Order: sequence, then C-alpha cells, then structure tokens
Amino acid sequence: MIFKAVRDGRPYPEHGLTLKQWSEIPPRPLRLDQLITTKRELALDKLLAEDSTFYGDLFPHVVQWNGGLYLEDGLHRALRAALQQRNQIHARVLMLPAAES
Repeated sequence: MIFKAVRDGRPYPEHGLTLKQWSEIPPRPLRLDQLITTKRELALDKLLAEDSTFYGDLFPHVVQWNGGLYLEDGLHRALRAALQQRNQIHARVLMLPAAES
C-alpha cells in the first residue's frame, strides 16, 4: 500500500493559507504510508509531466489534524516518488488544532 488511506475531500476545517504562507513552512520528510490523500483521482498527464511543479510549490502540502496527515496538494509528486521506489517525500506540514468534542 502506498498511502495510509484515500479520501475524497478534506475532513479538516478551512485554513485559508496562501501560497506565500505555505512557502514559509520548512519542509520535512514524511513517509508515504503515513499520508491520507484528499483526492481520489488524478490526471495521468500531470503525473507524467516533467514540469508539473513549474508554477507551484516544489514541496507537497500536508495538513496535520486530529492525528492524521492529509495530503492536500502534491498527490502527483507523492505518487511519482512511489513509482521511483521511494517511501518518503519532503513536504510542508501545517498543524491545525484538533477538533473540539
């Protein structure tokens, strides 16, 4: 198994971070099997494109919330890493406070 789970949508509250704010979070290594995706589908042309990060952040965006690590942006980069036999990626991780019970 590549990822811990595959979801369709984000279970965590909206955080409102801009690309500039994401870029201020230092990347850290994460194992692919710890990540929960927030997208069920991907575009094969984006997966195979050599310049897929040309206009975006080089590092995937992950939201840590309620004990889970949710891959918000960077599914194609994470899957490409798995296809290259790597079991971890460097990603920017935003920590959101846990939901109130």
